[in-house]
Amino acid sequence: MRRVWFLAAAALAAAVSFAPTSTAADGDWASLKGQIKFPEAKAVPERKKLDVSQDKAHCLSKGDILDESLIVNPKNKGIKNVVVWLRPDNMNAKAKFEANQIHPDDAKRKPAKVTIDQPCCMFVSRITLARVGDTIAAKNPAPVAHNFFWTSANNGEFNVTVAKESAWDMPQALVAEASPIQFKCTIHPWMAGYVRIFDHPYYAVTDEDGKFEIKNAPVGNFRMVVWQEKQGFLGGKDGRFGTPIEVKAGTTELKPVDFDITAP
Repeated sequence: MRRVWFLAAAALAAAVSFAPTSTAADGDWASLKGQIKFPEAKAVPERKKLDVSQDKAHCLSKGDILDESLIVNPKNKGIKNVVVWLRPDNMNAKAKFEANQIHPDDAKRKPAKVTIDQPCCMFVSRITLARVGDTIAAKNPAPVAHNFFWTSANNGEFNVTVAKESAWDMPQALVAEASPIQFKCTIHPWMAGYVRIFDHPYYAVTDEDGKFEIKNAPVGNFRMVVWQEKQGFLGGKDGRFGTPIEVKAGTTELKPVDFDITAP
């Protein structure tokens, strides 16, 4: 296990330390682009059909429901729903960005209502990213009732039935939480997802091709953290501190980073 983590961390270090190509530009801010991929030498993991045991007429109205905990694009091996973020370049778990490292436009940002939808017996988005001060809304446009079950260290516990064609707003704003918060529907037990809460703007979640972009990042030396719900941090436990990376002005394109999300 430790050997797998070491190799994964080494691969990431090689990608971010030696491979970026940057377009020089004036200013202290940059866009960071990259892709998280499943290893080329391994077969794409098959997405399993979920056991839908409740409200079948509605839940299966658009076809079988497939597991979303591990999604690899068979065309380019990009991994969907991987969370990538920057942190200060040190091993202090409580380290934060300095005020002058937050882009000025971020001061204009107002707290957002972050909606988690349940259109057809799966949560959308499965991986939800939010900021401290944002609020969560559980939306249910479906013709059947759903449940929103949430338990956390710092953001309360909720077990709320959301009636059909209605919504429920979490009563308080989000506060900082280091760990991901899982949410579920106890009526439909295959339904689940995660929220990660950030106190800065330098985060992203990968798309269907495994690609991500972090905009208006500060120029300088930082660390890039990579997390996926089934595997946790790239690099194992120590991966929570990320891998050193230099962010240069303009646009920095990273080579694809391999992440074996099926490793034991």
